Amino acid sequence: MMTMPRCGVRDKVGFGSDSRSKRYALQGSRWKVKALTYRISKYPKRLNRDDVDKEVAKAFGVWSEYTDLTFTAKKSNPVHIDIRFETGEHGDGDPFDGPGGTLAHAYFPVYGGDAHFDDAEQWTVNSARGTNLFQVAAHEFGHSLGLSHSDVRSALMAPFYRGYDSVFKLDSDDIQGIQALYGRKSGGGSSGSGSSGPSAKTTKAPAAPREDDAMCKDPRLDALFNTGDGSTYAFKGNKYYKLTENAIADGYPKLISDGWPGLPSNIDAAFTYKNGKTYFFKGSKYWRYNGRNLDGDYPKEINEGFTGVPNNIDAAMVWGGNGKIYFYKGSKFWRFDPLKRPPVKSTYPKPITNWEGIPDNIDAALQYTNGYTYFFKGDKYYRFNDRTFSIDSADPAFPRPSAHWWFGCKDTPYQYSVKPTEP
Repeated sequence: MMTMPRCGVRDKVGFGSDSRSKRYALQGSRWKVKALTYRISKYPKRLNRDDVDKEVAKAFGVWSEYTDLTFTAKKSNPVHIDIRFETGEHGDGDPFDGPGGTLAHAYFPVYGGDAHFDDAEQWTVNSARGTNLFQVAAHEFGHSLGLSHSDVRSALMAPFYRGYDSVFKLDSDDIQGIQALYGRKSGGGSSGSGSSGPSAKTTKAPAAPREDDAMCKDPRLDALFNTGDGSTYAFKGNKYYKLTENAIADGYPKLISDGWPGLPSNIDAAFTYKNGKTYFFKGSKYWRYNGRNLDGDYPKEINEGFTGVPNNIDAAMVWGGNGKIYFYKGSKFWRFDPLKRPPVKSTYPKPITNWEGIPDNIDAALQYTNGYTYFFKGDKYYRFNDRTFSIDSADPAFPRPSAHWWFGCKDTPYQYSVKPTEP
């Protein structure tokens, strides 16, 4: 389904390339022909019909670029895929829930392939405002073609709404999934970085973890943060790791002293603010970096630059819900707003229990590039739904082992829970 907001198709229906690696999943049915037709039988109330036609055609084009599938719009039935914009109960037993929550749902080929969109959403075209029609439609049409949800966070077929991307590009995981169903595009067209061959890989796969790999044996973190260029780094002891979508990047870990000159080991927390600066915290001090360069006159005392924030914090992050900085320590948290005086209101600290389901004494917190908020404690992590303000509901349930899902540790004794095949 899209729950932050998300798609209404059940997660992990069918089978994937490997039950232990986070990759595409095939529902188990496909179209027997490659020349498919579609019809928009009911248009949204608040969008121009020509714009809708163009966005829908563009969304189908995402999949025809890498296969020999063709999609032709028709004005009357019969068609392979019927597209409708509906609200509430609309006759299929799967009612929409209004703005937010479930955005759309589609049926796999064996169930007809139709796609329904919640017309209560604020559908938009070429805009980050509202809900971008093209990207939701491209995702739903993946289901109409036989793809289930992917566990690769960067994939179009991941279950959550990605938001508008002006330079959208299909992930290699999506490409491999659709080509596993329909084969590669013939005639020298786009074949993508994926492959339908059994030895193909999706995103760059990590090497199998070594038995002495410290992160796989003990995945507890000191800090986790994104830099201004979108890279994600994990800090642990005197080393740091760059993360890919689902593993540790090649060539890591590296020494903190080599990558971030002047920064000590065993830091407490870190975050990158919207000014592009990255802040690190340890004990009573903090360091500010511009890229990998330490700014002058640092480190400084926390009470000098972050008045109202305690020393020896557990975690820190900039929360996407309001752009404010949040600090966590023990069973409490503080909200810091540098534009206010005082920057921390007198009503803080507040109990971490306000973040429903998140435990005390966390190790790290992160607003990831997919829009979700993640909390880490020990060898597990929690995905937080900013809309419901509680731990996200998913199968497998949270918390999950971070070694498997974040660091690519294939030897972690953990399997996906796969749901029965159903619409």
